[in-house]
Amino acid sequence: MGESGFSDRELDVMSILWRRGSATVAEVRADLGEDLAYTSVLSALQALEAKGHVRHEREGKAYRYLAVAPAAEAGRTALDRLLDRVFAGSAERLLAQLVTERELSGEELLRMRELLESRLKGGDEEVPR
Repeated sequence: MGESGFSDRELDVMSILWRRGSATVAEVRADLGEDLAYTSVLSALQALEAKGHVRHEREGKAYRYLAVAPAAEAGRTALDRLLDRVFAGSAERLLAQLVTERELSGEELLRMRELLESRLKGGDEEVPR
């Protein structure tokens, strides 16, 4: 599948496609909530398609775009960038920031504990979706 990194704009567009399932250029443009030209959104979708992250299907006179890249791929990419750029590669600092700055429910914190305990025991449990 092409390059796995997403620019900020591409990630915004992909988020819309993952949430909606599919969208036309006009729908993506409306969901972005910015005053972007139709051609700017089209260019972003075409770039994503060229990278192999998106495909399109004809729908009347328009194209409907669908995400090919799974959201988890973007999550890994974004997390790697955040970890390197903001937390100097320290997963511990990232986790500390997450649990102290976010309003996490007791259920979320318990699930995080379970994931950590599983990793400590050598398990390779997947992150919940």
